[in-house]
Amino acid sequence: MESPFFIRYDCRFYVGEKPCRFKRLCEGCSEYRPMGSRILVIKLGAIGDVLRTTPLLSALKRAYPESHITWVVDRGSREVLEDNPLIDRLLTLDLEAVLQLSAEHFDVAINLDKVPRATGLMMQVQATRRLGFGLTPYGTLCALNRESEYALILGVSDEIKFRRNEKTYPEIVAEACGLPYRRDPYILVLRECHEAYARTFLRERGLEGKRPLVGLNTGSGPVFATKRWELDRFAALARRLCEAGAAVILMGGVDEIERNREIERLAGVSLVHSGGRHSIREFAALIRHLDVLVTGDTLALHLALALETPVVALFGATCPQEIDLYGRGEKIVGTVPCAPCYLSVCTEHDMACMKAIEVDTVFAAVTRLWKRHSHPTASS
Repeated sequence: MESPFFIRYDCRFYVGEKPCRFKRLCEGCSEYRPMGSRILVIKLGAIGDVLRTTPLLSALKRAYPESHITWVVDRGSREVLEDNPLIDRLLTLDLEAVLQLSAEHFDVAINLDKVPRATGLMMQVQATRRLGFGLTPYGTLCALNRESEYALILGVSDEIKFRRNEKTYPEIVAEACGLPYRRDPYILVLRECHEAYARTFLRERGLEGKRPLVGLNTGSGPVFATKRWELDRFAALARRLCEAGAAVILMGGVDEIERNREIERLAGVSLVHSGGRHSIREFAALIRHLDVLVTGDTLALHLALALETPVVALFGATCPQEIDLYGRGEKIVGTVPCAPCYLSVCTEHDMACMKAIEVDTVFAAVTRLWKRHSHPTASS
């Protein structure tokens, strides 16, 4: 028996269990928009890596203008993708998402993570084209297309990754997907509530309109202790910046609360603390108000790049060539024979790479940047 109802299941506005945003039945609806090419992106974490993958979205939309993009991400990394206008559906990786995706079909599926839960999911997805990383029948990591082989080899060969590679991460990702690289910017969307948090924070601490405003992001998360600059050097830098007339904020998450208190004690001057108990996008809104951010190769670096805040980036254990500062910062590299190494803990050389970065060098870079880049007032 023919159904009396007409439903466009391929409409990007169709929800199913409740009315669409236009609250109309499908027949005769002028808002019908087919999904077009259905694209799946699997990039789960870490948070900074997820954010620095967002330039890929612009390249995908150029290649597939009418596409419908689904992105699968870990819960802890989801916030940096929320409200992104180029993502049509954002799924958190859980059992429900896996079951849902196993019933769907995609024109293009892209996996940019090498961890088994990402590669395993990739091999279960029904897709006409698979790009990026997957699993062999042996359960080992493999490249699913020829263009992804270079990204795979970077993980296999320290010589290529540490010494020969000159490509940035967004460039590597675009090429792995067979797309032209155009140096597209990061995409991070802040809501008014995040901006209001930053304005209130600055006003309550007497920093509204203070210039120059410099943030020192002193931590590196729980995994990579090798990305952290020495406490006494952050303290010396903070003291010199204050003497030069800058307002200084010690920044970080909950793991940096005690660390920042010790830096203030060593500096011997009163410093403002970001507090550590903010959301990711509240933290990002604070970074947006800075004239310069000093940070290691951490999430804060990528937040600054997304929000076009000038940044002095400190590199030791990781590869500076993979980071594009988009002409809005300076890289300071601790050049020693053992670096980069990508070790999470330095067991043999007492953090020689980070100790090779001098306070004078960082201070000079900060002052160059705040003189070179103008910034809206904190109240704007």
